[in-house]
Amino acid sequence: MEDEVDRLVAAWRRERPDLDVEPLEVLSRVSRLARHLDRARRLAFSEHNLEPWEFDVLTSLRRAGAPYQLSPGQLLTQTLVTSGTMTNRIDRLAKKDLVERLPDPSDRRGVLVRLTPEGRDRADQALAGLLAQERAILAELSRGQRAELAALLRQLTAPFDNVPGPG
Repeated sequence: MEDEVDRLVAAWRRERPDLDVEPLEVLSRVSRLARHLDRARRLAFSEHNLEPWEFDVLTSLRRAGAPYQLSPGQLLTQTLVTSGTMTNRIDRLAKKDLVERLPDPSDRRGVLVRLTPEGRDRADQALAGLLAQERAILAELSRGQRAELAALLRQLTAPFDNVPGPG
């Protein structure tokens, strides 16, 4: 079965036979797949009236376990956004009653962000919808193929995910 990347690679091989375009065969597919996944995720989240960034924050809190709370700094680490962006996101989620701010008992100046029951329900429902969509996307692959693909992708992403941050 031919895909768009096969056509792209063939065109480059024809036009630039002096270049080794083999990396395109893998990474162009990863890039295209990322765009398709982004669309599928947006659809899954919109069915639960959530934006992707809202899902990211809510599920970070949900994964934290009871009482489903983290400091803004912990949320920054998990969602890879700036402090100002996170403050804005927390404000917007609090206005929707999906999170609440509480004083941090271990730091008088600090706050904790806690998932509300409504936020927990929305996160759980959106996750279930997302997983159903992602299962459908992976349906053509056997369990073994999925495991092999996951291992190969882990090998490519781990160096990016394990870069030490600024001291």
